[in-house]
Amino acid sequence: MMTIELVRAVLGWCIIINMGILLWWFLWFMLAHDFIYRFHGKWFKLSEQQFDGIHYAGMALYKIGIWLFAIAPYLALHIAG
Repeated sequence: MMTIELVRAVLGWCIIINMGILLWWFLWFMLAHDFIYRFHGKWFKLSEQQFDGIHYAGMALYKIGIWLFAIAPYLALHIAG
């Protein structure tokens, strides 16, 4: 049986896992930027500016998804519960 506490716990872990993935992505992008750019440059003909824009937009979209699908429901359950 799904209780509010269980759903809240699942959403809490989803937030932690997804923020960890976002942080991992950001750190790799910042600390190994040139390596990642060269690695992907073998497959895609992107300028460095396009590459940076794609990653920035991807991180922004991922963060919006975390807010919409994990943080907002988690907060709503805390307020309602």
